[in-house]
Amino acid sequence: MSSPIVQPFFDEPTNTFSYVVQDPDSQACAIVDSVLDFDYAAGRTDVRSAEEIIAYIRDQGLTVQWILETHVHADHLSAAPFLHEQLGGKTGIGAHIVDVQEIFGKAFNAGTEFARDGSQFDALFNEGDSFRIGNLEGRVLHTPGHTPACLTYVIGDAAFVGDTLFMPDYGTARCDFPGGDARTLYQSIQKVLSLPDETRIFLCHDYKAPDREEFQYMTTVAEQRANNVHVHQGISEQEFVKMRTERDATLDMPRLILPSVQVNMRAGHMPPAEDNGQIYLKVPVNRF
Repeated sequence: MSSPIVQPFFDEPTNTFSYVVQDPDSQACAIVDSVLDFDYAAGRTDVRSAEEIIAYIRDQGLTVQWILETHVHADHLSAAPFLHEQLGGKTGIGAHIVDVQEIFGKAFNAGTEFARDGSQFDALFNEGDSFRIGNLEGRVLHTPGHTPACLTYVIGDAAFVGDTLFMPDYGTARCDFPGGDARTLYQSIQKVLSLPDETRIFLCHDYKAPDREEFQYMTTVAEQRANNVHVHQGISEQEFVKMRTERDATLDMPRLILPSVQVNMRAGHMPPAEDNGQIYLKVPVNRF
């Protein structure tokens, strides 16, 4: 099995890992789960995190073929449009983005200009679809539960799982966002854990368990199956659903969920400017 070269980039304000995934036999690469820096209090964006990725890609002489999202993130804004402008590459996300766009298009009262057909992206992936990064083949697992559109990208011996799993000492994704479902997440996790034991699992986030000092971004299927505190081997679906539902009821909403979803459901683009030329992000009062 091929083994892609994976370079992580960490945005500590949002605890997000982005990745450059390179074919070891060519200069082709993909970018997974990029971050657009956002100062919520000031309403200002910045591209410093994206520029770190751009500098790495140019320094290594790489060619971007894909800019991939594992799902519509609720904790950070995507830098996909800026990266596409600077580096090229096609944007991709799960085909069930249309479900997310329908849910949140209504929640934010997005106008008729907001297409709810996923057309903001170049490719909409379904279960079993494949794509290429140079000589590498990537394949798609539909792994919903956290959101309806969550995907796992399996590229050689590497799997990019988005928010579905965290480090074994931290557990699993929440399921209480609109369209989320704990039972569905359990089933999706079993799909991931059926991959070969040695499969490297690359995480979108790490929040550090209380007894751990360093941020970590990679684990394996075998480690998750043996040690994940929420879903290790022997945990039944019913036990998981009970734990996840009770835990989710105690969690606050992510700090950047309101701006993130409005932008990410548009493939990283801002809503259109209003008649005064100003772009606005909405805050639905008492909606969530």
